[in-house]
Amino acid sequence: MTIYIDADACPVTRIAETIAKKHGIPVTLLCDTNHVLSSDYSTVKVIGAGADAVDIALINLCRRGDVVITQDYGVAALALGKGARAIHQSGRWYTDENIDGLLMERHLAKKARRSGKHHLKGPAKRTEEDDRRFAESFERLLDEAKN
Repeated sequence: MTIYIDADACPVTRIAETIAKKHGIPVTLLCDTNHVLSSDYSTVKVIGAGADAVDIALINLCRRGDVVITQDYGVAALALGKGARAIHQSGRWYTDENIDGLLMERHLAKKARRSGKHHLKGPAKRTEEDDRRFAESFERLLDEAKN
């Protein structure tokens, strides 16, 4: 098992690395050339610029049994299709049962933005509670994945 993190602006990278290290699971951070990262634990893969370059590279690397951390519903759907597990930075697990609804929400939000008639707020500022919720959910996901 490897953990792949769609690390461009991912707020839970360090939390995930700490938990992965405790479990002895390797981590690969993928970012584009605009978000160069460094890590004492993870392998860092810097992917060339391009609209979906990091997403494509992540999906090409992940395999059945791996874990993907992403806020991109499309990446999560592709990871699930390959037999990987996927989790959002909020701690929400992506599953075969909820991914279609999430993709539909994404589609409707994009339509609303394009129409110019609706102003959708961005995400709220991240809190310590958000970090705690992610850490607990990620721990459970890893425990389930190992069993």
